[in-house]
Amino acid sequence: MDILLSIAAGATEQAVGTLVEEGGGAGLQINLFWIIVSSLNFLLFLFLISRFAFGPINEMLESRRARIEQGLKDAEQARRDREQAETERVATLQEARREAGEILTRAQRVAEEAREADIAATKAELERLRERAASEIEAEAQRAIAELRKEVADLALLAAGKVVGETLTSERERRLVEEFLAETSGPVRGSSS
Repeated sequence: MDILLSIAAGATEQAVGTLVEEGGGAGLQINLFWIIVSSLNFLLFLFLISRFAFGPINEMLESRRARIEQGLKDAEQARRDREQAETERVATLQEARREAGEILTRAQRVAEEAREADIAATKAELERLRERAASEIEAEAQRAIAELRKEVADLALLAAGKVVGETLTSERERRLVEEFLAETSGPVRGSSS
């Protein structure tokens, strides 16, 4: 390359010297040697520029283009992921709402069943208490009737004893009273012998 430059420099000096000797030239002349030297200089300059300037610039532009394409791909993937996440979120939210509705329905049904069970238990307890009270009232009434009959029998025996003028024995009195009461109202309940 240095050889070409030295040749070109020598040729330039020679051409300038020739022009000066000839008296400044006689018009426009085409010199093939200078055209070839200028073309070679242009090609050499173009090669050096493309090798040392355009190569790194092209590599930098290619790298930047690849980064931009990758960024666009990543952005598109992120958009798809975001849309999928939004779809999943909506589906999860709908599922949660459905489950909440089911839980609420079950809770209402359980509460209703518990309320009905409580009402049934309360009714059963009231019925049991009513029956017990009725049986206690019946037992108390029977006891009062038996007590009343006993007192009526004692009074009747006392009155009969005064009318007859003799005292009846306890066993005989009881038998007579029981027979009397049996004839008038049926068997005596709760009487003790």
